[in-house]
Amino acid sequence: MTYTPHKPPLAESPEQLRARIPGWGVDLDPKDRPSVPKLQFQEDFTGAHWEFPERQPERYPRERSPEHGMLTPVFGTAQPPSGVSGAIRRYAYRYSEGRTAHWLLLVLGDRVDAWEHHLKSLLTLHPDNPVTETGVKAEFTHHGLRSRVGQHRTDLKHQVLDPVIVGGPWIAAAGAAYAGARRVSRSLARAGSDGHRPVH
Repeated sequence: MTYTPHKPPLAESPEQLRARIPGWGVDLDPKDRPSVPKLQFQEDFTGAHWEFPERQPERYPRERSPEHGMLTPVFGTAQPPSGVSGAIRRYAYRYSEGRTAHWLLLVLGDRVDAWEHHLKSLLTLHPDNPVTETGVKAEFTHHGLRSRVGQHRTDLKHQVLDPVIVGGPWIAAAGAAYAGARRVSRSLARAGSDGHRPVH
């Protein structure tokens, strides 16, 4: 029975399995495991020329979980935190990795980082294209539906939600921009009509 503390009996003994399946149990004997000598400390064969690895210089304050007394000797520097998303990510490391707040703040920082890059792209001459860069166009040009139907793929379960997740934020942003522009135009029209109102 599963989910019990009792180990179920073997259907066949190791000898029967070894006789029936070529190579079965080849690593049962530690002498036959290539990894066993490597897992043992051998002072003459470690290859290390240091007792503690040389530390990578810290060019700017790096994030570190409270569980760690110091930064690891080597760490990534390719994407330094910046902007609002960077502040959120730094704040997340005030919480332990065992706290939900730590991970939720990191997820929030990722979402804010994505929107920061979207806004930066709008200020350039080459803004993001939500149709081509999110894969919407490829769904029609590269047999998106045919590659999923009849293939027993598990991602079909969330297929209905994908357009909402990918396109929803863009539609919401466009709706907010339209509503804001409409409100500004109405207030300007109202201000213009008030300025030309006849005086009795």
